[in-house]
Formats: sequence, C-alpha cells, structure tokens
Amino acid sequence: MQISSTSSTTSTTSASSSGSSSAGDASKIAQLQSQLKDLTSQLKDASTDSSLSADAKQQKVQMLQAEIQAVESQIAAIQQQQQQQALAKAQAKNQSSSSQQDGSKDPNKDEQKKKSNPPGLGGSVDVYA
Repeated sequence: MQISSTSSTTSTTSASSSGSSSAGDASKIAQLQSQLKDLTSQLKDASTDSSLSADAKQQKVQMLQAEIQAVESQIAAIQQQQQQQALAKAQAKNQSSSSQQDGSKDPNKDEQKKKSNPPGLGGSVDVYA
C-alpha cells in the first residue's frame, strides 16, 4: 500500500542579523503557525484514518510529527533571532547613551577629585586582615 504524501513546504530560514525586518519575521511566523495548524489537523486525521494499514498509518504519523517538529524549530529560530536583535539594539542604545554621558563629563571634577585626595600611600595600599 502506498502512503499519500502530504506536500507541505518546509522552508529553511536563514538567520541573518541584519536585513530581516520584524514585520517580515512576524508574517513568516504567522505563515509557519498556519502551516503548523494544518499539519496538526492532518496528524489528527491520519491517526483516526481507518483506510490505512497499521504500518502505513504509523509511517504517515511519524512523517507528520517530523514536519511539525521542523516547523516548530523554525518558529523558535525566528523568535530567538528577534530576541538577539532586540538585545543588540538595546546594548547599542545603552552604549551610545553612556558614551554621550562620558563625553559630557566635567573635566573640573577630575581636578577636584585629585585635590581632595592627599598624596600618600593611603589610596594605593590594600589592607588585608
């Protein structure tokens, strides 16, 4: 007996940190979720299909489970990529704001700090008990 193969497309997603927009990722995730819903429905139907032999049913179920797992992995990869992009963006923002603060630092404060600490060993010696 021949198993009727479902033709669902499982495309691989290239994880490029630049060039993918969040709207594009959102539509890709929506497409994958729709595909996942379809595969889940097919899996339900296959598990209750009495026209297939036990071996054919088992093969079809295993194939559908593998496809479901692949789609879930793609969704997880896209979500992880989005998180990494958001983290990189936040770090870049924090870095740029801290460099702006360093640039606007008052040079007189350094001079005052040097004057308030008298010369001697007190500032450069560590005390261990």
